[in-house]
Amino acid sequence: MGKAGRGMTPAKVFVPTERIERAILVIRGQKVMLDADLAELYGVETKMLNRAVRRNLARFPEDFMFQLTNEEVEALRFQFGTSNGRGGRRYLPYAFTEQGVAMLSSVLRSERAVRVNVEIMRAFVRLRRLAISYEDLARKIDELEKKHEAHDRQLQAVFEAIRQLMTPVEPTRREIGFQPEE
Repeated sequence: MGKAGRGMTPAKVFVPTERIERAILVIRGQKVMLDADLAELYGVETKMLNRAVRRNLARFPEDFMFQLTNEEVEALRFQFGTSNGRGGRRYLPYAFTEQGVAMLSSVLRSERAVRVNVEIMRAFVRLRRLAISYEDLARKIDELEKKHEAHDRQLQAVFEAIRQLMTPVEPTRREIGFQPEE
């Protein structure tokens, strides 16, 4: 009989969706989460999370995880107004892609890690759906603009034809009477 069957229910882990979505950043053109944010969500210290990752480096190829450069860290500090790092980290942070985050649950092996990972995966899916919706909306707007331009050209041609019809034609009148040839 499992733990739940003996009257013990696993503690419910609640991580606000907004908190997860705010932690998802775009770095090097990829949606990623930083090690410190993940450690906070999993309820472990950042150094413990990174230690577990280092012990399982074969599970984290470059497309799952990469270390930020000094320039990227400075850009993040500037963007988010974080501290200059004195008294904090002594190494550059790691960024985990969606696949890397999924792999973390197998490395951390705690119930909390599994539950948090489920919520993180859902957040990635929601963001992907939003991105698709925005792309679809942008495509529809582009189509409308193209149709509008085509209609504008057609309307301009119609208006030009109407203007030409409205322009009075100068009649070529001949004067009455005898006109000597010169």
